[in-house]
Amino acid sequence: MAALHSAAALHPVPAEFPGSVRTLKFPPVVVPDLTWTPEVERETRHLYDKVARVIPPVEWPFFAPYVRAINELKRQRNAVILAHNYQTPEIYNCVADVVGDSLQLAREAARADAEVIVQCGVHFMAETSKILSPDKTVLIPDSRAGCSLASSITGADVRALRGAYPGVPIVAYVNTSADVKAEVDICCTSSNAIQVVESLGVPKVIMVPDQFLASFVAARTSVEIISWHGACEVHERFTGEEMRRFRLDDPSVRIIAHPECPPEVIAESDFAGSTAAMIDWVKTNKPGRVVLVTECSMADNVMTENPDVEFVRPCNLCPHMKRITLPKILDSLVHMTEEVVVDPDVAARARRSVERMIALRK
Repeated sequence: MAALHSAAALHPVPAEFPGSVRTLKFPPVVVPDLTWTPEVERETRHLYDKVARVIPPVEWPFFAPYVRAINELKRQRNAVILAHNYQTPEIYNCVADVVGDSLQLAREAARADAEVIVQCGVHFMAETSKILSPDKTVLIPDSRAGCSLASSITGADVRALRGAYPGVPIVAYVNTSADVKAEVDICCTSSNAIQVVESLGVPKVIMVPDQFLASFVAARTSVEIISWHGACEVHERFTGEEMRRFRLDDPSVRIIAHPECPPEVIAESDFAGSTAAMIDWVKTNKPGRVVLVTECSMADNVMTENPDVEFVRPCNLCPHMKRITLPKILDSLVHMTEEVVVDPDVAARARRSVERMIALRK
């Protein structure tokens, strides 16, 4: 498997996305009272019961008024809140209408009977929601929520790859910008990457931007994979030695990892799969103790649904996901900020690559 990178692949996540967000003018709403009262406690008690294992009682009086206010305002705004698996428990369990990985969120948003989508994730996810729901208003509570993986490649890089490898199809992980999706042949997720690559019926494929997902696919198919030298800053920090220490401490522990992890981590794991597949594996197998080798908050969220499973958490946090907070979600709904916009031509071309993947899944 060959690996490619350029100077553009190594640039940091931008502090903001110029021209990609704007502030909307919507009818004003009354700013909710955020006082902790007996009434707030009663109205949110059923939600706290869901997260009591992962949120200490002392923290709930801060979260609960925001939770109540957000759930009321999203009804007033005819809004749906999407939360990625890596969002914190008070967001994922208490205000989200749809939860899942990036593509699950975008697909469900397109089906939702709502005028407004609030994307609790990172910027490329909000772009994907806009691509699949062009007639809906898509908001992101903090436009600075970027992604090291998505920022490792640009549309110009993809065009350069076409010039260097004429005729070789290019597959993009959905964890990419609209600009990149517009330049590739088809998208993939971590759960269907092998299927997408093999569906092309060619001996050689370029996969961008995650080098570790490409390595995962290359080890499981006869198709030659040319990869881009990008990585998720959360998953690339895990090591095989770390996994071996977990087993040394408890030989019965089960280790499940995301394909964005380095190959040595995958080799030490009992199972490797997408975030949705990891969740399903825990629910189906009900291990006594399990290590989720992925972003830390996902373990908190899976824990709430599997009370009989003990989670050992190697806690790598995504700093970009953590830019999304309850106060910012509330502010987004009050002021209708910030709208994510995608150039219509870019969106149309990006939609084709995503819809080709969706059609393949069907």
